[in-house]
Amino acid sequence: MSTTTIRIEDELKARVAAVAGLSGKTTHAFIVDAIAQTVEQMEQDNAFHALADQRWDVILATGKTVPWEAARTYLQARANGESPRKPAARKLKA
Repeated sequence: MSTTTIRIEDELKARVAAVAGLSGKTTHAFIVDAIAQTVEQMEQDNAFHALADQRWDVILATGKTVPWEAARTYLQARANGESPRKPAARKLKA
């Protein structure tokens, strides 16, 4: 394990110490958790955007997409525990 030094303003340091204490963690553990959570969130965001880009490329290549109302109806039914039929893709209108 390596050591990293960070410089933060005194006010922020005091705030971190206060909330770390409220959460039952040391300041060090709180900072490490905050960094880990931020890294995980960024990784998830990047994966989400990569998937969105892939799907957009398919839409551009095929010209097919599912209308929002059909997708919404399908997703609502799924959320209600139903097993609806997937909506059919149609050509994107220019």
